[in-house]
Amino acid sequence: MMKFSKSQQGMSIIGWLMILAFVAFVASTAFKMMPHYFDYMSLDKAIASVETDKASDVRTIGDFYGHVDKAMQVNGIRDIKLREVLKVEQVNDAFHAKLSYEKRENMIKNLDLVARFEKEYQLRP
Repeated sequence: MMKFSKSQQGMSIIGWLMILAFVAFVASTAFKMMPHYFDYMSLDKAIASVETDKASDVRTIGDFYGHVDKAMQVNGIRDIKLREVLKVEQVNDAFHAKLSYEKRENMIKNLDLVARFEKEYQLRP
C-alpha cells in the first residue's frame, strides 16, 4: 500500500512551466486579436443598421458612409480608413456594400498574426 502512494507524484515543475507557457501564449494571442474582432463586429452592426435604423434616413452613398462613420466614432474605431475598407454601390433603391480588410499584429520578431475580414451586404433602407 505504501508503494502505491509514493508512485503517484503528480506533475513536475517542468510540466507546470510548460502548461503555464502554453496558457500565456494563448492568452497573449487572444488579447492581441480580440480588439480587431470587436471592431469588426461593431462595423458589421453599423452597416447592417442602415437597413433597420429608419431614423438615419440613408438615401445616398454619402449618407451611407456618414452613417457608418458616425458609428465608428461612437465605438472608438480610429485605426480603420472607412473609404478604403468599405466599397458601396447604389443599385436602384438598394445598396451593395463590400467590407474587406485585414489587420496584422506582431507576435514574435518576424511572425505576425493576421485576421482577414470580408463580408458583402445587400441593404434596402
